[in-house]
Amino acid sequence: MNAAAIALPLCLRLAVCAALALTLAGCAAPGVTSLQQHWPPALPQTAKMGGVPFFPQDDYQCGPAALAMAAAAAGARATPEQLASQVYLPARQGSLQLEMLAAGRRLGLVTHRIRPDLEALLQEVAAGNPVIVLQNLSFQFAPVWHYAVAIGFDRASNTIVLHSGRTENMEMSLHVFERTWERSGRWAMLAMPPDRLPAGADGSGYAVSIAALERSSPEAARKAYAAALRRWPDDPVLQLGAGNTAYAQRDYEAAVRAYRTLVTTHPGIADGWNNLAQALLDQGRRREAMAAIGNAVALGGPRLSSYRQLQQEIQARQ
Repeated sequence: MNAAAIALPLCLRLAVCAALALTLAGCAAPGVTSLQQHWPPALPQTAKMGGVPFFPQDDYQCGPAALAMAAAAAGARATPEQLASQVYLPARQGSLQLEMLAAGRRLGLVTHRIRPDLEALLQEVAAGNPVIVLQNLSFQFAPVWHYAVAIGFDRASNTIVLHSGRTENMEMSLHVFERTWERSGRWAMLAMPPDRLPAGADGSGYAVSIAALERSSPEAARKAYAAALRRWPDDPVLQLGAGNTAYAQRDYEAAVRAYRTLVTTHPGIADGWNNLAQALLDQGRRREAMAAIGNAVALGGPRLSSYRQLQQEIQARQ
């Protein structure tokens, strides 16, 4: 799985956190048989979520229903009918993954793709996070695409529990599920409230998902950065994102604090010095801004011309 950098132009001279985001790479883990033989000690033998509402899925509209279920569990108000216009494509008789991710963000949720392996999926379910999964219920040459929501599993019976189609709490063999999920490239996503974190994410990878939320809901993104920093306090992408969301809301003092934390823990990141200089300048702290942008220019990098432009502006201020 590759997570592409997301461009978020907060300010022409303010470097965005996606510029620091690392590429996430994952490969498919061994299947059900191997998982059963080497069950992770931290993974419970059984799990079942309560509080995940069920919306029966009309023909071809499983996407809106699956997203509405996960969103409602996360505290967002949405019905399949409300989401249909955002994710359902009549010409394709279905919903594309990008539309599913974007619609969740419009609800103020952090939509996040999980690693494409069964252990990662069960780990999220065990943590109480409903997982939207994409399956192909037919053959590759004549696919029948279907979204469902994973809400439980049981090792002894070798089953997974899904809200699927018109069936609530449907039990499916993990072997059958794995085959149908494999045909979709093991695509799965979470729709997380901003103050809650996935069980299996890493800091920089989750920062990419939060950054995508900034355009539609900057306040929710700011909360999500704060929550993520409590788990990964030294992650530079999260630190930069926290500063950027504070800056976007004109909370320059909070932005300065975030950027100072970034350049203290990661002094070699030129973007951090640049953004600190911009926030200081907007507070009228010209001398401090000049020192900060001097560090950015000295470090250089692909955005050196932008750093120099800001340096010239600071020099011109009297």
